[in-house]
Amino acid sequence: MNYFIIIYIIGWILKAEAALLALPLLTAVIYREEAAWSFVITIIACLVIGVPITRKKPKNKVFYVKEGFVTVALSWIVLSCMGAVPFLISGSITNPVDALFETVSGFTTTGASILTEVESLPRSILFWRSFTHWIGGMGVLVFLLSLLPLTGGYHMNLMKAESPGPSVSRLVPKVQSTAKILYEIYFVMTIIEVILLLAGGMSMFDALTTSFGTAGTGGFGIKNDSIAGYSVYIQVVVTIFMILFGVNFNAYFLFIMKKPKKAICNEEVLCYFGVIAAATLLIGWNIRGYYTNILTAIQQAAFQVGSIITTTGFATADFNMWPELSRTILVVLMFIGACAGSTGGGMKVSRIIILFKTIRKEIHQFLHPRSVQKIMMDGKVIEKEVIRSVNIFMATYFLLFVGSMLLISLDNHDLITNFTAVAATFNNIGPGLELVGPTQNFSFFSNGVKSILIFDMLAGRLEIFPLLLLFMKDTWKKF
Repeated sequence: MNYFIIIYIIGWILKAEAALLALPLLTAVIYREEAAWSFVITIIACLVIGVPITRKKPKNKVFYVKEGFVTVALSWIVLSCMGAVPFLISGSITNPVDALFETVSGFTTTGASILTEVESLPRSILFWRSFTHWIGGMGVLVFLLSLLPLTGGYHMNLMKAESPGPSVSRLVPKVQSTAKILYEIYFVMTIIEVILLLAGGMSMFDALTTSFGTAGTGGFGIKNDSIAGYSVYIQVVVTIFMILFGVNFNAYFLFIMKKPKKAICNEEVLCYFGVIAAATLLIGWNIRGYYTNILTAIQQAAFQVGSIITTTGFATADFNMWPELSRTILVVLMFIGACAGSTGGGMKVSRIIILFKTIRKEIHQFLHPRSVQKIMMDGKVIEKEVIRSVNIFMATYFLLFVGSMLLISLDNHDLITNFTAVAATFNNIGPGLELVGPTQNFSFFSNGVKSILIFDMLAGRLEIFPLLLLFMKDTWKKF
């Protein structure tokens, strides 16, 4: 284990967080809020810790998969702990566990909240709360990789540990260039959404915070009714961008490289849009009696479907009151999630496709024992290592899910609440059903249960294994 490079990168994470905290500090200065001091103190704390440990570069800059996973897991924990400080110092949240829950929910782009009322919060705190979504959406390590040159190809291990999906590939030969391209696409798409929201009559503050939540597929709203109070135009714009940010960013890169056919004909992307279309039409038909006309029902269905499958978590309706078919479809979408290589959470569409193809292959093998059948995706053979990793991920996912369900049941809430609370946090969605529905929050859970859900949010965002590695004794041995 190369401890020095891990500490060195965590130092850079703290320095990066100090720089990012300057934006909510500027917001506090503009609106003349006392909360400015909470950001000043946090920035100083980040720099006091971060600057000394990055002053001396480690002699050995090489790190492998183990170091990459540990670095990513520890970086997200440190990032979240320091990010919770402004909530505590400003008095916006007084319970440390609640402050950490809110911050982890922000950085992991979950959007689950313990706050019962957000409109009374200082604007700078609301800005920081939404900005954590934008930071966590693409990943702070990806941001650092675009700026911080590390040794050779070894820093691909950082990107693999932080980027969601069964596999991560370079868009261009250099990982640093890949990270820059990803952030350029991310930034441009965010700016376009801000412009379109401004055109719809939103204020600059509302447009920025809403775009942060949409881009990171997070879902923290700055209004108590989330997005419900805004115009249909605003809701449609947010719907479109939620879905767009749930697409694999490789597809956008292919468009830039003038390869639209290759981008559009991607099996995962086609399946992703197919699921959204089917779910929207089914739910729209099922809830048609709840609205004045079928078009309004479809528009509302499209928003909720886009919000849930991309794991954004914004809401324009209390879908907890919808018919059982609609609620069941939304719960299924919670698990499917967005595309690999997007800012969305969940299992990922590509894993679901591989899982179904594996099942089909096994059934075919029973019927034709001597046949040799390969699993294909986009005209390419899927390597056995990828199939194995998908199967292991699925098994681990369900074991942790069941374990979390058992532990949070100690609070003695109903089964649907417990099930969807774990589903909403583990899949980084935000709202669930019943007591954690779109008009409710997570404040009623005990501190112990909130701690379990914090673990679930981090495990879901980091795709389980980087976080689990921290609990293995062999991880910390020097070989």
